[in-house]
Amino acid sequence: MSKRIVALLILGVVVSFFAGSRYQQRVLGKTSTKPERKILHYVDPMHPAYKAEKPGIAPDCGMELVPVYADGQPVSLDPPGGSAPAGMVRISPEKQQMLGIRVVPAETTSGTRTLRTLGRVAVDETRVFRMTTPVDGLVRRAGPIVSGNMVRKDEVLGTFYNRDFLTAQQTYLYALNTMDRFKENESDDQLKLTRAQMRAAEENLEFLGMGETQLHEIARTRQIAREIELRSPVAGLVVARNVFPGLRFDRGTELFRIVELDHVWILANVFAGEAEYFRPGAMAKVSQPGEGKKVAARISSALPQFDASSRTLQIRLEMDNPGYFLRPDMFVDVELPVTLPAGLSVPADAVLDSGVRKTVFVEVSEGVFEPRVVEIGWRYGDHVQILRGLVPGEQVVVNGNFYVDSESRLKAVALERTAAQATPGMGTAKDPFCGMSVDPKKAAAAGLTSEYRSFTYYFCSQGCKRNFDKEPERHLKKSTDAAQLSPASTLERGSHD
Repeated sequence: MSKRIVALLILGVVVSFFAGSRYQQRVLGKTSTKPERKILHYVDPMHPAYKAEKPGIAPDCGMELVPVYADGQPVSLDPPGGSAPAGMVRISPEKQQMLGIRVVPAETTSGTRTLRTLGRVAVDETRVFRMTTPVDGLVRRAGPIVSGNMVRKDEVLGTFYNRDFLTAQQTYLYALNTMDRFKENESDDQLKLTRAQMRAAEENLEFLGMGETQLHEIARTRQIAREIELRSPVAGLVVARNVFPGLRFDRGTELFRIVELDHVWILANVFAGEAEYFRPGAMAKVSQPGEGKKVAARISSALPQFDASSRTLQIRLEMDNPGYFLRPDMFVDVELPVTLPAGLSVPADAVLDSGVRKTVFVEVSEGVFEPRVVEIGWRYGDHVQILRGLVPGEQVVVNGNFYVDSESRLKAVALERTAAQATPGMGTAKDPFCGMSVDPKKAAAAGLTSEYRSFTYYFCSQGCKRNFDKEPERHLKKSTDAAQLSPASTLERGSHD
């Protein structure tokens, strides 16, 4: 009985062993990894004609050699199963330190910032006085006041003569004398009539250009004046002087132009994205460059005007000008406090603006940088808001990004050329003249190939081959420049011979 039990136990162990072995083979069969890709050789990414049997550094540019696989696919910087964006580049820590490449994290910021812009002082159009006369005349005297002088109110600037002036004065003096005689002896009706005659004579003299000061002087002295005085209507700055002795002028001719400077305008140029913060009635600070004195200015309700030369919007601010410390056409600094909403921001130096798109380089792993297209919002000082394309905490390049960008473009072009041309038996090649995709086997069979600098190029037609053979260096440079503009896409260039 004991022998039978022992035999059964041995049989159970044997059956369990074979069952476990069979299960392990099934599991290993399901989880087996793909066979390792075969590397043919290594090439210089800048000059694919250079080949090496072992990995290393290219002797001309210092870049890492790129493996060329038997399946024709380029090396990937992503982990297995990942998909590397076009233009991803790896830079060693030593080279980063040598080139001064620096990264900072994208951060969420908010608060009050100061928007600074440049402004220009302009005269208030409501405080410009043009001195004209309602009659023809002859300038008798021109005073020493010229453009750029400050004048007081009622200061004499010159005199002129009009032939109707003497007759009008005599009428006025007659009315004055009549009023003196009838003031105590005549009735109220007679006095009212005399006052009306005197007022009519005054208005006639005012129409001829006589000011109130000279009119009162004639009434006081009862003497006839030979000339009409040109007196400044306000205290201000003379900006135009168009008189000289002996000048004959027609009525309506501008003789002087004077502006008051106790109140001025500030015209500030801002970008369209900043104009929304300059709301009518808001207060800003104005100061002269290099000086600490700041004066408050109020944003006008006038509609901002577009300046075609600078492609900016022109905002008007109004302010008092005590002591006339601001003069027309002077430049001033304008500061406007702005409360910003919370948002993701990066230093402005991190964004590369090509005019079509805005790109930042993100360090996705140690020494590996990925180009990322972003959308920006507000921009103040040295920071810009990122609306789309980044998440808080991602490390972006802020110094040396132009070098990273050039490396990224060259890497993308080199990998594309290596994948398309280094293994012509796999996939397609690209015609270096017109950019069309070409089957290397068909092109070789049709004789549409050319050798240049130990490298074989394939063409879609005899016309493209002839054009390339004439100036191969120029066409290779042209195709490289085009690929740099759009490294992620294959360029199809339309018609060809």
